[in-house]
Amino acid sequence: MNINLLEAVKGLVKIKKVDENVVFDALEMLLLTAYKKESGSNAKISISVNRETGEYKIYEEKEVVEEVNPDSDNSVNEISVADAKKISKDYEVGDLLRVEVTPKDFGRVAAQAAKQVLMNRLREAERGSIYDEFSGRAGDIITGVVKWSASRTVIVDLGRAEGILAHQDQIEGETFEPNQKIKCYIQEVRKTTKGPEIMLSRTHPNFLKRLFELAVPEIYSGVVEIKSVVREAGSRSKIAVYAMDPNLDPVGACVGPKGQRVQTIVNELHDEKIDIVRWDEDPAIYIANALSPAKVISVSVWDEEQSSYVIVPDHQLSLAIGKAGQNARLAARLTNWKIDIKSESQAAAEGFDDDEELENDSILEDIEATDDEKGDEA
Repeated sequence: MNINLLEAVKGLVKIKKVDENVVFDALEMLLLTAYKKESGSNAKISISVNRETGEYKIYEEKEVVEEVNPDSDNSVNEISVADAKKISKDYEVGDLLRVEVTPKDFGRVAAQAAKQVLMNRLREAERGSIYDEFSGRAGDIITGVVKWSASRTVIVDLGRAEGILAHQDQIEGETFEPNQKIKCYIQEVRKTTKGPEIMLSRTHPNFLKRLFELAVPEIYSGVVEIKSVVREAGSRSKIAVYAMDPNLDPVGACVGPKGQRVQTIVNELHDEKIDIVRWDEDPAIYIANALSPAKVISVSVWDEEQSSYVIVPDHQLSLAIGKAGQNARLAARLTNWKIDIKSESQAAAEGFDDDEELENDSILEDIEATDDEKGDEA
């Protein structure tokens, strides 16, 4: 029985991936609970479990007194010195004596009477273990297997736990089949009474950021830095990158040979368009880059208002603004600047002062350089 008990504990530790001490502590409580229920005794009891062999013994703890008063409320926890000396002549008044009271066939009774106690403890320990594991991975990408979906929410098997991919965290137009492998971003891990709730996302901007870190060694190593990421998931994203080394092209590194690196990410995101732009400490140049794929003639900036006035060729206005204003909107979010875009003819009609304009030579040179790499839009 004891060997089987030890094997059961070891098995639970392996399967549930919880600390062995937690299981043994729960087992000790189980045995004590079962003994108290079976014996009906109010005596002070303790248990000793050999964690190497699985042997266990239950003891009643009694204080050695001169005479036991049967009318005393504490008499059950006392033993006369005369009776104590029958056990050992060394006992004196005031000593604490432990008497073994382990019943025969107690293992079977205990397993039946207190099984639920152990299982509850194990469930709590397992939930705590899962929470610790996945909360430590919040902000990472994880690969799981689609189990099923209900009310447009997808349940993803993550191994020891299940993740929840809510409808609003799915890329528009995506469909999933059972047993399909998918990558997700762990955006939050919540503690609930039913266990940890792992909230997943495929629309979070950091999902795109992590995908680039996995696909581009220069980003993973820190040679290329991602300065900002914005997304309208399923439609278009913009990512601003920067390299400390002036000889390294951060846009080209992200695009990869023949565009392979960025194409891998585009495929993962179901053909979501990705503009990779060069970050610049000069806000005018950065804003011009952010409006890619449109060409920019000039940019004027007002630092105090964090606003800018951008002039583009007449035939580039719709491209700069984008469908339903998407390109301009994403550029503004990427740079954190207000962007007012005008065509050349509109600017002339408004009488914009050319002296206030930032000349376009450096801007155009920078954009043309990134265009040569064919990395501004994937």
